[in-house]
Parts: sequence; C-alpha cells; structure tokens
Amino acid sequence: MRTLCTQDGHTSRGTRTPGPTRGTMADVPEPTVRWNRYVALGDSFTEGLWDSPDGDAGPATPDVPLRGWADVLAARLSERRIAAGEDPLEYANLAIRGRLLRPILADQVPAAIGLRPDLVSLVGGGNDILRPAADVDRLARQLETAVVRLRAAGIDVLLGTGVDTVHSGLIRATRPRVATYNAHIWSIARRHGAHVVDLWGMRSLLDWRMWADDRIHLTTEGHARVAQAALVGLGLAPDDERWDDPLAPQPPAPRLEQLRGDARWAREHVYPWATRRLRGRSSGDTRRPKRPVPEPVVTQGAADAGAQDAGRRD
Repeated sequence: MRTLCTQDGHTSRGTRTPGPTRGTMADVPEPTVRWNRYVALGDSFTEGLWDSPDGDAGPATPDVPLRGWADVLAARLSERRIAAGEDPLEYANLAIRGRLLRPILADQVPAAIGLRPDLVSLVGGGNDILRPAADVDRLARQLETAVVRLRAAGIDVLLGTGVDTVHSGLIRATRPRVATYNAHIWSIARRHGAHVVDLWGMRSLLDWRMWADDRIHLTTEGHARVAQAALVGLGLAPDDERWDDPLAPQPPAPRLEQLRGDARWAREHVYPWATRRLRGRSSGDTRRPKRPVPEPVVTQGAADAGAQDAGRRD
C-alpha cells in the first residue's frame, strides 16, 4: 500500500496532525482536502436510516441501500479532491444501527485501524444515553481511550456532539446527560487534537422537518446539513454559507393533530424499541457494515469537476 501524504508532502501515517477542535465560519479553510481514506464508525446515526436514493426507507426495509451524513460527507470530500486533480477519496462505513458505545469501540475501532485511513469519524454513545442509568463519565473515558488509540496510529479523528433535545418530548429527559457528554467531547478533542461536529449548536436541527418519522434519525435534508457541519468541523468551507439557516416558519399543527402524531409515534417507534430492549435484542443484531472495504467515491458532480479540471490543464 502506498504511503498516504498530505498536501505539504508530509506523510500522515504514524504522525499526529493536530486539527482544530472547533470549526467555524471564521476559521481559515484549507485550500484542498488532504485526506485520502476516510472510515466512518458509529451506530444508526452514521449508518444512515430513512434516507434512500429513491425515497424514504426505515428499519422495516433492511435491504434498501441507505445513506447518511457520512456518505454525503465522503462524496463532498471526494468531489473537492477530484476538482483539485487528486485521486477520489476512498471511503468505508463500518457503522451499524443499534450499537452501544462499547461494541463500537471494541469492534469498529480496531477494524478501522486495520484499514489504514487518515481520517476516522467516531460518533457514538447516543443509544447508551437513552438509558436513564447511563454513566456518562464512564462513556467519556471509554471514548477518550479510543481517540488516543486512533491518534497514536496517525489518524485524524472527527467526533460529534449529541443533538439538543430541548423540544423532543420524552427524549428531552436525556438533555442533561447529552450536555455532560458534549462537554467531555469538547475536552477530549482539545486534549488530543481532534475535530468536532457541533450538532448541539445546529439551529436547523431544532426543526422537526429535519427528522424522520421516528424522531431519532434524519431526513435527506438533515443528513445534507450535518454533512455541511462536518465540513466546517474539519476546518473546511461549507458548500453553502446558509447551511444552518432555519427553514421558513410554518403554522403550528392543531393540538389534536399533535396528540395523534405523538400516539402514532409511540405505537410505531417507541413500543418496538422498548420491546427489543426488554428482550435484549437490537435492530442491528444480524447486520453487517454496509461498506466494509474502502472504495473510491465518484459522484456525478465529482466526475464533472474532474473533467473540467482536466480540460483546463489541456
């Protein structure tokens, strides 16, 4: 395997390339994408649910190819590399729905290191935090151990905070745990030179139109916006400076309609989840990673950009 190199010619294998712990619009963006191989780790949030190329699809349609924010991020990074005359980004996604943090760290992190990436996104812990007895400090210690291991292997790490659940009904009870976990994530990133996707700070995610019917996973628009947040977290410029602008306001639904929607949500999503938990089962028990091997990402946009760049060189 060839040595992975950054734009300035330094090899990334076996080195620690410190990244910004906070990506903002005020940061100076890097001119090109320096990462050659990206591996995404996590649970359903990174695997991607309810978002298929041909329309919405949820856990009840397991054979439908699904995409998530990490897939969109990989496409955007690859497009920029190709436009700059570089090879396409290689991308693998090892995330599996329903995974708690411990198996993510025990199974996916070693597998990712074996794939020799120079960028890993590690977003997990949300399924743990849904449980009232979750020990958030312990989760943070486990996460930090994994970050140290990845950084020691010369890999840049992208972490993700939890989303603000202030308007999330029953899930709002997790807000103190999410906030504590987020504080740990920012501290871990600062100590080890990791990048962070600031999901808590995204105003657009406070709009339910960004969320699928289960109120846990994102829609196509939600995934697209989180991918933009990830670009910013990596210190790169977003594709659209309005990426986090709130949607146009809409009239509130009548109270009766809201109650009916809540009842349907509890029946179709909360009850099945609670039943699986009582039985010690997970929605991802029989699933395998959807993209276990790094493969080049070439979208139509990337192909067009590459053709234009080749034309300019000619």
